[in-house]
Parts: sequence; structure tokens; C-alpha cells
Amino acid sequence: MFTRLLRGSVVVITLLASACAGVASPPSVSSPSPVPVSMPDVTPSVVDVTPSVVVVQPTSTPVAESAVRPDLSGDIVIDGSSTVYPITELAMQQFAGIAPNVRIQLGVSGTGGGFKKFCAGITDISDASRPIKPDESEICRANGIEFVEIPVAFDGISVIVNPENQWAQCMTVDELKQMWAPDSEGKIVTWKQIRADWPDQPFKLYAPGIDSGTHDYFTAAIVGKEDASRNDYVGSEDDYVLMQRVIEEKNGIAYVGFAYYQEYTDKVGVVAVDGGNGCVSPSIETITNGTYTPLARPLFIYVRNDRLDRPEVEAFVTFYLDNAADLVQAARYIPLPPRVYELVEQRVAKRTTGSVFSEGIQVGVSIETLLMLEDK
Repeated sequence: MFTRLLRGSVVVITLLASACAGVASPPSVSSPSPVPVSMPDVTPSVVDVTPSVVVVQPTSTPVAESAVRPDLSGDIVIDGSSTVYPITELAMQQFAGIAPNVRIQLGVSGTGGGFKKFCAGITDISDASRPIKPDESEICRANGIEFVEIPVAFDGISVIVNPENQWAQCMTVDELKQMWAPDSEGKIVTWKQIRADWPDQPFKLYAPGIDSGTHDYFTAAIVGKEDASRNDYVGSEDDYVLMQRVIEEKNGIAYVGFAYYQEYTDKVGVVAVDGGNGCVSPSIETITNGTYTPLARPLFIYVRNDRLDRPEVEAFVTFYLDNAADLVQAARYIPLPPRVYELVEQRVAKRTTGSVFSEGIQVGVSIETLLMLEDK
């Protein structure tokens, strides 16, 4: 299993492999468990995780000598979504065997935080778990930054509970809305208020921070308005912190990216969601076939158009897309249909700038349909 680092980490890949010798196997590093953090006294709050710098060697995947590009050099700076992080981390590690003289720095500050840096000209690529918002696009435009929008995967936001929770096996969209809506704050506080035969015990809410694209998409899909959420929850940009809180708290409930639920299926329970056609749990099958609604969504990377003029950035993006299906599956997400990857590659080749999602988040809209419309 790929190395997954704490969200607050900054990853710097120092590529030391020889172009002629291939790639040496690095020492194995186990994936970290969620980090226990003491419960804050005031909610909502964002739990800070102190950033660290980690040097990661290239993966042991063999690379043909003819494929190695020692001529490529330079630095690539990436930041943004913690949800997309595992995919991009894998791409970085594998690209290390091809471009041993390219340094890639990866940070995680949430989708919104990533776009702030991207539109300010600080980063070259931005990971995003939602489409760029119109106001963010305007900031980029005002700063002279054009971008190419690149969808890379599908995700299904997963609602998780403590394994001792044997009652909340399925919740309707209306029940989730009742739990999370702004006007429920201080009023809807127990499980029994959600459903009469559930325990008369207070639930504990945990969720991504306000800079998270997962927060934006969940509120749009469940509450009906982006960023509309009650405030009496514990927030963190680190999904591992959210997982730990739910593992420790019997009445805890949170929502996280599908890959993080997949990693801890033996430690947390998942709530099936009834979007109007019965209870459906998140899985590769239900996210792919569209039955896990309304919490299935596309994931993206955004690349500065002018940075694609740099050979090392163009090579990295090309590598990312050429291997996207394998990278996405290894990161426990769902690949896009082959036709969509073809259309995405065409967008990059044509340097098609701007966003297909002109209105920002559009719940339930097929990304393939939108790209096909643009293609015509």
C-alpha cells in the first residue's frame, strides 16, 4: 500500500536515482494511524496539525532506462485538497523514477486554501475536491493566471460512525440535512430527534474545515446550499483526525473522502444514504454507476497554463494523465471512464482554459456529459 502521510505534512521529493541504474527500493514506511488529539472545549474549531517535512525516495516500480528523463529539472509546487492528496502523492513517487532531477513539493491546505495560493501565483498545480468557484476564477483572472481544469477521478463522500453505533445504518438526505442544517444548531442535538426509535443521546459532529472542498460539496448536496452548515461541530483539515474522533466517540459522526473510509473499514461504520431510491452504501460499484447519490463527485487538479510551457511540468501532467486510472485505483478512488480521460488529454493538448463548471459546484451533473458538450 502506498505511503500516506499526515494531512498537514509538506512532502518534498528529492530525486536521487541514477538515470542508468533504475530505481532502488526505499525502506518501507507504514501508513500512519489517526493521530489522537484532545477534544477542544469550544466548537466549532479546527484542529491544527503541525506541518513537517519528509523526504520520500522514489518507489521501487521498475523504470525502463529508455524512459528516464535526466534532461528534466526544476521545481514543481503543488497544494490543495487533502482528498486528492493520495493520488498526487502516488504520481509524484512514480514520476521520481522518470525525472530524477525534478523536485516536487506537495502541501495540503484544503481545496479553498489551495486555490488561494494558486490564484496568488504561489503554486503551479492545485489539487481540488470540487470545481473552482466563480469568485476564485475571477481572482485568478485578475492576477493574470489562466488555468487548465483537469478532472482525474470520482469520489463518494462517506458518512462514518463509531462501530458501536448499530442504529444509524441508513439515513435519508432529509435526515442528514436535519442534522447539519444551520437552523438545527442548538435545537437538534440527539439521535432521537433525528428518528424516534434512536437513542436519546447527544450526537457528536465532526467535519472537514471550511477551506475543504469536501465541506463545500457536502453542504451543497445535503443542505442545499454551499457552506450552509451548523457551527457547533469540531472541524479539521486532517481526515485522520476526524477518523480518530469517530473511533474514540461512540456517538460520533463525520463525513470524509471514500479512500479514507476504505482505509479504516475495520475501525468505523459507514452510513448508507437514501437519496430517494433506497439505502445505498458508498462502494466502487455504487459510485461508478451513479446510484450513490447525491454524494458522488469528481476530483480535479488545476494547472497554470503558462506552467505547461515548462518541460518538467508538462511531463508531470502528461505522466499523471497517462497513468491516471492506475494511480486512482491504487489510491482507492474510482477512475473516470476512458472516454473522459481522452477528452481531458485533449483539453491539455489544446490548452483549453477556464472551468466547465461555470456555476461552481453542480450536484448530480455528469462530468462526462459536460466535457462532451464542450468537445462539440
